[in-house]
Amino acid sequence: MKIFKSTGFFLKAFFIIVFMAIVTLFVTIEFLEPFAYNFMTKYFMTESANASNNTVLIMIDDKSISYHRWPWPREYYGKIFNYLNEYSKTKVIGFDAIIPGLDKDNPQSDENFFKAVANTPNLVVGFQPMLDLTTDKDKIQNYLDKFFNKFYNIDIINNNPIPYTKYNAMIEYPDKYLRAAKNMGSIAVPTNNYGYVTMMNQIVSVNGDYYPSLALRMYMYEKGLKNILLTPYAIISDETGLYIPVTPNRDGMQNYIRYYGKYNKEQDSFAKLFKYIFSRYSDVAFNDEGIYTHKKYSASDILRSYDLIKQGKKPIINPHEFDDKTVFIGANAKAHSLSLEDAIATPLDSSHPGPDIQATNYDNIKYNQFVRATNGIELLIICTAAIIITLILIAKLSLFKSLLMSIFLAIIYCITSAICYTHGYALILVPPIALQLVSSIFGYSYKYIIEGRNKEKIKVAMGKYISQDIMQNIVKDIDNIKLGGKRATVTVLFADIRGFTSMSEKMLPEEVSNILNEYFTEIEPIITEHNGVINKFIGDAVMAIFGEPIQDLNHPVNAVKCAYAMLKKVRELQEKWLFEGKPKIEIGVGINTGEAFVGNIGSEKRLEYTVIGDTVNLASRIEHYNKVYHTNLLVSSSTYKYITDIADVIKISEVTIRGKAKKMDIYEVLRLSDKKSK
Repeated sequence: MKIFKSTGFFLKAFFIIVFMAIVTLFVTIEFLEPFAYNFMTKYFMTESANASNNTVLIMIDDKSISYHRWPWPREYYGKIFNYLNEYSKTKVIGFDAIIPGLDKDNPQSDENFFKAVANTPNLVVGFQPMLDLTTDKDKIQNYLDKFFNKFYNIDIINNNPIPYTKYNAMIEYPDKYLRAAKNMGSIAVPTNNYGYVTMMNQIVSVNGDYYPSLALRMYMYEKGLKNILLTPYAIISDETGLYIPVTPNRDGMQNYIRYYGKYNKEQDSFAKLFKYIFSRYSDVAFNDEGIYTHKKYSASDILRSYDLIKQGKKPIINPHEFDDKTVFIGANAKAHSLSLEDAIATPLDSSHPGPDIQATNYDNIKYNQFVRATNGIELLIICTAAIIITLILIAKLSLFKSLLMSIFLAIIYCITSAICYTHGYALILVPPIALQLVSSIFGYSYKYIIEGRNKEKIKVAMGKYISQDIMQNIVKDIDNIKLGGKRATVTVLFADIRGFTSMSEKMLPEEVSNILNEYFTEIEPIITEHNGVINKFIGDAVMAIFGEPIQDLNHPVNAVKCAYAMLKKVRELQEKWLFEGKPKIEIGVGINTGEAFVGNIGSEKRLEYTVIGDTVNLASRIEHYNKVYHTNLLVSSSTYKYITDIADVIKISEVTIRGKAKKMDIYEVLRLSDKKSK
């Protein structure tokens, strides 16, 4: 039965900690780990890798607005394409922009733009898929679906039903733009629940057709790839060694972006703080365009350079700077027009330019620099180990040592996580530490409950050997247990069974034990009820103390009342034992009141709480006179003076007490007064 109870308690504890672990995992992964990921990415992962010098940006920035007020004629984009196409040898150009309709006020500008797009064979333009489809545009969407499917979708090897991010429609584009562009890629940038870009959709599905991201399409163009293999765990091309690890989540199949360190080190927090403070107290305005991890050129410098080259003059930027480079073209101007701001929150910055994110994604793909995150099995192993190690520490070590060791292990784990981040492995950070904390709370609570139960068991067990009242005193001041005590006035009661020796010679030991156990079981509560404390059992005798450790000013009276009740209970037992065929027993009780030493005696390793002194000896010797005078209850004169109002007594004069030079009077208690004994 005890085994089943223990097992049941263990199972309850096990299911509780499993439940707490599941809740902790959910809360930390959903609400805390994303911010820890941002922190570790910004301060550890980005410091260990830099963006490729062969990937650059041409941005329509605040400076570019001075070239021409916004909105720009589209032929300006065409000029940038022509500049790169005619005067440099770029590998591939990515156009991170949306061209939703025709410019009715300047149709010639559109024609020039479309012509430049058509004349730039290594140009990959972006398109924006949408989740919602408006019913009044069904015909347009059907046309777009067919056109995109014919010219822009990719060949998929082993096309199993894999849940890549699904869209229902695309933003409408001018037909001439679609026919001019040779390559297109999705510029959709997903954000997590907190608005941060930490993952990327490399493949999107629009109405059942698969399309690559802008960066992946650029990579495929550069490498001459016509098809790729999609699997539930990676995007693969054996031709080029492409391997993009993907992770299934609520938004489809995505991969973590590995961000790089800042290209311009002056963009760090200290420089930004200096700029902010300086701009507050001066007329100079500093425009924060966000963090760039790739080298950035202003589109205005490119346009001016193109114009200068056409005029036969030296350009501001030599077009050969873009030879063998991958170029991303986009806009992110904040100072003059919010419509030009293309910035999203990332672990690096709250306003990270979108084209720089696209360029980062491209570098990840080209140089196989992906983040590998902790998978489900690894998470289970790490979290289980955290729980088990914490519980072992709690079980084996003291509170201080286990806490110190737990803190040390948590610090070591944080350092390990930081090292892993520097190598591109996002080791889960918050859940194991949170589980360590939860396990500590649970472990110490469990330990406290178990220790409490054990203490109660010990108290109950020890209470069978020593008085519960003495036990309470010990527990109350357990840190100050020592040898010594005090002198106090107490009443000592001795009760002995008459003729026990001769009776035990005629009975089996088990029968004698049964009678004694039943007798002691019946008188123990009587003594307790009268504020007495059983000090010890001496064979068939019992010694009880009144007045200590239970403080009772009326202890002589209560001792006599107790003795009278004991005698009454013995008479009841006699009738029962007679019916059961057991021998009749009689008891004699001796009581004395006086000063005695009360406290702990023995050695430092073995103590006993007791009373010693002449008062105790006299009580024992008075009890022996019951055999001489054939009485049952005798008290000393010092006790008698306290009970004169409650007891009828017979004086036994001039009794010789062993150890006493003078004779003394003792008293037999015949009965208690009916009026005053209740």
